[in-house]
Amino acid sequence: MALLRSVGTTLEMIKWEHSVLTLPFGLTGAVLAARGIPSLHTSIWIIVALVAARSAAMAFNRLVDATIDAANPRTRVRALPSGKLSKSFVTWFVVVASAILIFAAYQLNPLAFYLSPVALAIILLYSFSKRFTRWAHIVLGLAMGTAPAAAWIAVRGSLDPRILILTAAVIFWGAGFDILYSCQDFDFDCSANTYSVPKAFGIRASLNIARFFHVITVLLLTWMVVAFGLGKIAVAGVVFVALLLIYEHSLVKHDDLSQVNAAFFTMNGLISMAFLFFIAGDRMLAR
Repeated sequence: MALLRSVGTTLEMIKWEHSVLTLPFGLTGAVLAARGIPSLHTSIWIIVALVAARSAAMAFNRLVDATIDAANPRTRVRALPSGKLSKSFVTWFVVVASAILIFAAYQLNPLAFYLSPVALAIILLYSFSKRFTRWAHIVLGLAMGTAPAAAWIAVRGSLDPRILILTAAVIFWGAGFDILYSCQDFDFDCSANTYSVPKAFGIRASLNIARFFHVITVLLLTWMVVAFGLGKIAVAGVVFVALLLIYEHSLVKHDDLSQVNAAFFTMNGLISMAFLFFIAGDRMLAR
């Protein structure tokens, strides 16, 4: 029972439900590679790999940031600072999740397996980046952006440069909403030995930077549609994403951050899920 409670607390700690942020974009890469829905075997192992990757990354981030989280009033109630979980348990969780990622990649194809340690290194790097660069948000975006490229490799066993357009779009999308989210910690970051865009430029300028990043996201998604020769449904998907991003930014103001969580999870979860459905629908009807 104690083990089950610890696992449950760990899943709560890593916000496993937030997998909806990255998983759909990863599956979008798989749909593009398969020109439709991939086989059941491939789909299952891609999902296992993506969920394991995010779980390892989030748990590792909580482990590395335990001291910082303990000092931050907003995060001191998290599992590690509050003593609900031990560092040794979380370390083992990271090891197991990482092993599952590599095993899932092995089930897919040789290239996916060989590159899985590289992907793992990228997604774990983010946890250290806030200690040496204000652009840690982009590093987070890069960790998220590996998902569609990795899924493409999982399906094809090779890499098409066109999928890197979607990777770039996810990088700027993730970096943009992480900047919005980090505005909550502006006061703490200014007093701590960490780096962030809000700390460097202030909240008002940071919101403008996040908007700029999301404009780039929409432009890259548009380029991706053209590069893959997608149809009107995919174009509608890009328009829908653009409208959701506009609404997301309307929720967050420099003098009112009360809606940051809604903008972070609800809107971005909807963005990633909706884009997957639009692209899948476009590919299915084009067959």
